[in-house]
Amino acid sequence: MSQTPVATSLSLEVLGLRVHVGCSDAAAATALHANFEAMIALPGDAGYDFRYRIDRRPQSSYALTRDSAEPYACADLGELVFALEKDLTIELQLRRRELLFLHAAALEWRGHAILLAGASGNGKSTTAWALLHSGFRYLSDELAPLDLHTMDVHPFPHALCLKHEPPRPYALPGDAVRLGPRIHVSPRALPSPSVVGPRPLAAAFLVTYRPELAAPRLRTLGRAEASARLYVSALNPLAHANLGLDATVQIAERTPCFAVDTAELSRTAALIGATVAEAIDRGIEAA
Repeated sequence: MSQTPVATSLSLEVLGLRVHVGCSDAAAATALHANFEAMIALPGDAGYDFRYRIDRRPQSSYALTRDSAEPYACADLGELVFALEKDLTIELQLRRRELLFLHAAALEWRGHAILLAGASGNGKSTTAWALLHSGFRYLSDELAPLDLHTMDVHPFPHALCLKHEPPRPYALPGDAVRLGPRIHVSPRALPSPSVVGPRPLAAAFLVTYRPELAAPRLRTLGRAEASARLYVSALNPLAHANLGLDATVQIAERTPCFAVDTAELSRTAALIGATVAEAIDRGIEAA
C-alpha cells in the first residue's frame, strides 16, 4: 500500500504566531513534518507573521531563507532542522518579548508545569523522556516560554531530541528519526500525550548529570542560588527589567526550586516525581 505523500509546505502556529514553511524537497518536508507536526495548523486567510523557504542544493545540501533575509546554507537534513529551530526560536523571542524564554525542558503533571533546566549535556531531554513514561505530559524538551504575570509555561512541542540512545526500560519507538548526531521522537510517538495550552509553574529543577553516583541526590535551593542558576538558562534576559535579574528572582520567590544530581534514570525519575507531587500538594494547601 502506498503512503500518503507529505505536503511540501507547512503552516505552523506557535505562541499565537503563524509561520509558513515552503519546501520543494520531499525528504526535507518529511523531516520537518516529523519535527513540527504538533504545531501544524490549517492554512487560512489570516496571513502569516513570517515565512521560510527551503531550497535543495547540490550534494544533499539546503538553503534556508526567512522572508527577505540572506539564505543560510545547511549541509544536510540534521543541520537544516537545527537551523530552522534556532532561527524560529530567535524570532519568537523578538515577537513575544513579554515572555521569558528559558533553555529548559517543560513537562506537565496534574495540571501543573515543571521545568528541567541545566547546561547542555546534563540530560534534560533524557530525564524528560523518562518522566514521560511516569505519567508526565509533554510541553517541550528544551524551550520553556514563561509568562511572568501569570507564571504560566507555554508549550513548544517540537520533536523531543536526544543525543544518545536512552537506557532500558526507556527504549525509543521504532519510528524515531535519526538526523546526524541527534535522535528525534515525534510528539505522536511519545509515551504520554502532549499539552496544548499553558500550565502554571509548580517547580523548577536544576539538573546536573552525575553518572558516578549510585543514586540521585536532591536538595532545595535558596532564592539567591536558584535565581542565579535560572539566570544562566534565560535566553532573552535583556528584554526584561534589570537585565532579566528581576525575572529569575521572581521565579525563585514564587516557585520551589531544587538542585538534582541525576544518576540511574529510573531512580532519578522517581525522585523528581515524588518531589513534584509534594510541591503541588503544598501549593494546593497554601492556596
